[in-house]
Amino acid sequence: MRKPILLVALTLAGSLIVIGCQGGKAARSYGVALEGNPQHGKELIEAYGCGGCHIIPGVHAANGLVGPPLMLFAQRTMIAGELPNVPENLVHWVENPPAIEAKTAMPNLGLSQSQAEDVAAYLYTLR
Repeated sequence: MRKPILLVALTLAGSLIVIGCQGGKAARSYGVALEGNPQHGKELIEAYGCGGCHIIPGVHAANGLVGPPLMLFAQRTMIAGELPNVPENLVHWVENPPAIEAKTAMPNLGLSQSQAEDVAAYLYTLR
């Protein structure tokens, strides 16, 4: 009688482990929880030359290799290896990366909060 109960318990525990592990991808139950405009964010990414350092899908000539590639950005769990990937953190990171990670290679581009929200909104379209 104990073997079936133990088997059920082990199966349930294994299922929970598999469900909990996302392989470095964040399980998102929200769309973009920002007021940002993704089209304007893409325009800002192009205008500020972000593609000189990053590979960014959908952005012309964005094939830089200094920073990480940004494909599937919305599925990542962390931003810059420092912050959970949630909209508020991404906006702060885009606004002023050195304020979060002093030794980052990513410069402060002087974006306003509204501009950072637009850039974040675009990055969250990268699924």
